[in-house]
Amino acid sequence: MAASGTVFAPQTLRFRCQGHAPNPRQAPACSVYAALGREASATQQNERAIQFRPCIDIHKGKVKQIVGSTLQDSPSTSGRSEAGATQLITNFESEMSAAFYAELYKQDELRGGHVIMLGADPDSRLAAFEALMAYPGGLQVGGGITADNAAEHIAAGASHVIVTSYVFRDGRLEEDRLKSLVQLIGRERLVLDLSCRRRGEHYYVVTDRWQKFSELALSERTLAELAQSCNEFLVHGVDVEGKQLGIDDELVQLLGQWSPIPVTYAGGARTLEDLERVRVAGNGRVDITVGSALDIFGGQLPYHDVVDWHWQQQGSARCHLPSAKWSSGSLQGRQQV
Repeated sequence: MAASGTVFAPQTLRFRCQGHAPNPRQAPACSVYAALGREASATQQNERAIQFRPCIDIHKGKVKQIVGSTLQDSPSTSGRSEAGATQLITNFESEMSAAFYAELYKQDELRGGHVIMLGADPDSRLAAFEALMAYPGGLQVGGGITADNAAEHIAAGASHVIVTSYVFRDGRLEEDRLKSLVQLIGRERLVLDLSCRRRGEHYYVVTDRWQKFSELALSERTLAELAQSCNEFLVHGVDVEGKQLGIDDELVQLLGQWSPIPVTYAGGARTLEDLERVRVAGNGRVDITVGSALDIFGGQLPYHDVVDWHWQQQGSARCHLPSAKWSSGSLQGRQQV
C-alpha cells in the first residue's frame, strides 16, 4: 500500500485531438441513440444498446484514479467528512482539469458519465461544478449529495445526482430520505449508487467510502423495489475496483438479470475483451465504466478505441464522424511506481 510520501514518477500521456466537436444537427442518428440512453425505462431496457460511461473522479480538486477501497473518512474542521489520505493508493493524478475531461466527453458525445467527488473539500466541489458547466446535461454527479444540495448540482448542469450514503443510516435504508429526494428533484433525476462487496454468498451495498457494509443485499426484489424511486443504478464492484484485475463476472450477470432500469457497472475493466465480457455477462443490458485502465488516466487501453467500441454498440460507427485520435499534445499526469 502506498502511504504519505509516495514517490511519483512523471509519465507523459501527451495527446492532441485532431478532430473537432461534432455538430449535433449534422448527426441526427447520434442524437437518437443518446436520447435512448437518457430516456430508457423499464420497458426500454431490453431494447437499448450497452454504452460506455466515462468518469471523472475528483480528489482534493484534482482528477485522480484511486483504489476506492483505500479511501477513508477523516473529520474535517467544518465537522463534515472528507476522504483521508491514510494508506491511500493513487494510481494516477492528472495535471488537466475536470472541465478538460468534461469537454473531451462532450466532443465525443458520450452522455451519462459520472463526476464523483471523493471528498467534501471546497476544491473538489469547485472542480465538479466546473465540469458540470462544461458539459451541461451530459454528466451525472455524486459524492456527498444530500437533500440540501441536490438541487444546486442539477442547476449547475448535472443530468442526475448520484446518491448512496445519504439514504443509509446505521446500515439500513432510510426510506424517508429517499422519498424526500424523489419529491425534491424527481425520480428521473436520481441515480442510486449500490456499490457492493461480496460477503458470504451475497453482495451487500457498502457505504461511507465503501468502508461499511449495509444490511441491504442485492437481489431481484431489492432492485425492483428501488427502481420505483430512481432512474438508474450505479454499481461499483468494490472488490476489484481500481485494481485492473478483470471484471466481477458474477456481479455483472446478476445485474443483467435483475435490474429493470438502466444500470452501470464499474470495476476491474482493463481491455476491450473485458468490455465484451460485460456485454455478454450482462446480456447487453449493463453499461460499463472504465477508469484506471484508460491511457488518459495513465493506463494502457486507448481511450479512442473505447469510444469507437461504444459507437459500434449503437450501430452507428459514430455516425461516420471522425474519431478522436491522440498524438503529441499536452495531457500529463503522474503515475505511481
